[in-house]
Amino acid sequence: MTPISALKSALHALLSGDATLAGLLGGAKIHDDVPRGQLTPYVVFGEATARENGTSSDRGHVCDLTLLAWSRQGGSREALAIADRIGALVDDAALTLSGHRLVLLRVIATEVRRTPEKDLTRATLRLRAITEVI
Repeated sequence: MTPISALKSALHALLSGDATLAGLLGGAKIHDDVPRGQLTPYVVFGEATARENGTSSDRGHVCDLTLLAWSRQGGSREALAIADRIGALVDDAALTLSGHRLVLLRVIATEVRRTPEKDLTRATLRLRAITEVI
C-alpha cells in the first residue's frame, strides 16, 4: 500500500469515528470524492503527494495531503469550526498505517476561502506526514 493510501485510510477512520466532528457535519460525511447531491457541510480529501525521504538503510516518505471542509452557511464560522476540530484530531495523532509507521503528522497550514458564485465556503487544511516503510 502506498503511504498516501495508508494515510488516507487511517485519517478516514479517525475522522469518521469522532462524535464531535459528526455533530458538526450532521453525520460522518468524510469523502474521497463528493457524492452527487451531498449537502454541506462535508469534508473531502484533496490533493496528496509523497516524496522519498529514506536513508541508505530505511525507506521513508514525506507526504503532503489536503482536507477540504465545505460549508454553505453564511460566513466562515462553520467551515472554520470543522477545520479546528479536524486539526485537534489529526495534529500529532498516533495513527496505525498499513505497511508504514507514522513518525509525524502535523497541520502545517489552514486557509479559508469564499466561493460567492456558488455560495460556499471552503476551509483547507494542509497536512504533512513523515512515514517509514515497515
